[in-house]
Amino acid sequence: MTALYPQIVYGPVRSRRLGLSLGVNLLPLEAKLCTFDCIYCECGWNGDNSGSRRFNPREQVYAALQSALMAMAEEGQLPDVITFAGNGEPTMHPDFEQIIEDTLALRDEYAPTAKISVLSNATQLHRADVVRALKRVDNNILKIDSLVEDVARLINKPCCNYSVAEVLEQLKQFDGELIVQTMFLRGEYEGKVVDNTTEEQIALWLEALQQIAPQSVMVYSIARDTPCKSLVKVEKEELEQIAQRVRALGIECTSC
Repeated sequence: MTALYPQIVYGPVRSRRLGLSLGVNLLPLEAKLCTFDCIYCECGWNGDNSGSRRFNPREQVYAALQSALMAMAEEGQLPDVITFAGNGEPTMHPDFEQIIEDTLALRDEYAPTAKISVLSNATQLHRADVVRALKRVDNNILKIDSLVEDVARLINKPCCNYSVAEVLEQLKQFDGELIVQTMFLRGEYEGKVVDNTTEEQIALWLEALQQIAPQSVMVYSIARDTPCKSLVKVEKEELEQIAQRVRALGIECTSC
């Protein structure tokens, strides 16, 4: 079953893509809060959670992260990465830029070799403060699951003003200092076929990658329970074939 993260700081967990990861959740602990309502989200649907929907205060995030890093330092096992993800979209937090500033300082003091990663759906790139903050982290990981508007809306179910074309232009402002993350999947949702692995989909996606010129790309598929139960995982072999086409463009790509 889908599940929420019940703490501000959680883990560390062994991430498929990032190594030993200490997670940071800026979103509510009892409810999901996101600008997307993705049909594959491990946190479930936005409307399934009736708890209070408030952001975790900056001061509490600082205290929780400091405590976790101190404990890990005492145990002699520091994280490879501090990852902002959690119960929704982290860049929605009104103090996101200040929290990244705090995290950089804590990282430098307690775990100087750790990278700072942000997993984002790229819906807040119209905010200058979010862009500034993302330009300061080590792994600026931004999602785009389809370059076809109707397919993106079917998979991601945006709860905000969303345009694939606008997001594509916004991704270019990072001048390649970003990692593109894409979930590949198949199935059905509300009587409609879901499939972003067709040749048309992949060709448009590869064209967009050439325009964005990211430092790397992450392709992956379903690994946990999803709120839509009719989705099908794309197997490793097929993901690797997609990754090889990215590498042929001269862009580093991982598949898992």
